[in-house]
Amino acid sequence: MKTSTKTIFTVLSTLAVLVVMCGAAFAQGADANSAAAIRNQGLASNFGVIALAAGLGIGIAALGGCLGQGRAAAAALDGIARNPGAAGQIRGPMILGLALIESLVIYALIIALLLVLKVG
Repeated sequence: MKTSTKTIFTVLSTLAVLVVMCGAAFAQGADANSAAAIRNQGLASNFGVIALAAGLGIGIAALGGCLGQGRAAAAALDGIARNPGAAGQIRGPMILGLALIESLVIYALIIALLLVLKVG
């Protein structure tokens, strides 16, 4: 399977944007007054950035999960179409793989919810 440089660049640039957004969400001031203000306010002053980062994170996770599940199902169906007798042997591992892919998306959802609910 060939991975194009455009795809790699897109993934890396998306990750860079997420890192910058998460860094801005949890940035703290260096002096004592701003540190005390951050402790008093909590993360509420950065709610917009945190909500944006959580939304983008779950969106990218859902996109990756959809792509992975689509490729897994397509490969399984291709295998079943080539050898219908092996359908029973292909179906079980395919369902296990789909469940593991979906669990990664659920982890991203949990992290996004923790980010957003921690602000309040």
